[in-house]
Amino acid sequence: MAERKSVLLRLDPAVHDALARWANDELRSTNAQIEFLLRRALSEAGRMPSEAARQRRQGRPRKDEK
Repeated sequence: MAERKSVLLRLDPAVHDALARWANDELRSTNAQIEFLLRRALSEAGRMPSEAARQRRQGRPRKDEK
């Protein structure tokens, strides 16, 4: 897998709390939820780069996916 980029993101505390609750409902980390939403927005806008790696599936990776 390619190296992942780190980004500092400043959010309104209420927005962060709502994201964290949503992520919890979806069994994702807050970070994974933000990436999921950004990827969905990029795809819907037709701006997802073809070279972007696929997002990992939820849950534990299969033994053959490590």
